[in-house]
Amino acid sequence: QVQVAESGGGLVQAGGSLRLSCAASGRTFSSYTLAWFRQAPGKEREFVAGITRSGGGTSYSVSVKGRFTISRDNAKNSVSLQMDSLKPEDTAVYYCAVANTIYYSDFISRRSLDYDYRGQGTQVTVSS
Repeated sequence: QVQVAESGGGLVQAGGSLRLSCAASGRTFSSYTLAWFRQAPGKEREFVAGITRSGGGTSYSVSVKGRFTISRDNAKNSVSLQMDSLKPEDTAVYYCAVANTIYYSDFISRRSLDYDYRGQGTQVTVSS
């Protein structure tokens, strides 16, 4: 079972950057598709970005494509989210998510229920 701990959130002005990190424990980390989801107050959790087991495939929501970059380092059991050109609407708690099924293709689910959330999340606040 993979456990995760997110870090790197904070308060930043619109147009600024943050880099979120997720440290994972568990020998099978590299077996799973990983993703970042976010949840703003009063809203449902939404997909932000995902990455395949090898790191060779990525997927982004329309709202962040071109501004955010997801990456992973299986040797270090970590996944990161580089967030540039931040907007006030990016304000949310960001969660590192581990797929609850092993996908052997390049498929990256965007459904929240296809992932487990084993961290506390990290708050990102973007001021205008």
